[in-house]
Amino acid sequence: MDRTSFFSLQAGRRIDVPRASRARFAIGDVVRHREFDFRGVVFDIDPVFANSEEWYESIPQEKRPDRDQPYYHLFAESEEESYIAYVSQQNLTGDMEAGPVEHPALPQLFERFDGQRYRLRAGLRH
Repeated sequence: MDRTSFFSLQAGRRIDVPRASRARFAIGDVVRHREFDFRGVVFDIDPVFANSEEWYESIPQEKRPDRDQPYYHLFAESEEESYIAYVSQQNLTGDMEAGPVEHPALPQLFERFDGQRYRLRAGLRH
């Protein structure tokens, strides 16, 4: 299989990536965790797991997701708090609620919610 690599600051090393890696969600999409009660807005995507080994090992082995799938950085919210989450593709679904997310960091990267997703601020788009 054809592969490439990138350097991950979080992992502190180069990450090997299959060129055929496909993200199901895009930056600005509103998603919901399949198992835990939180939702969020995608603000970055790693084509495969690119966090620290300590983070990965902290997940119980019976729930530990495969490394070779996209992982999403989310501005996440639950009923109690707002935070940053790092979630595997297998654990996310599109948010059927499709309402705005109230994370305080959203205005730094995104324009207002358009009813379906968040658009990157004009100065941040390619």
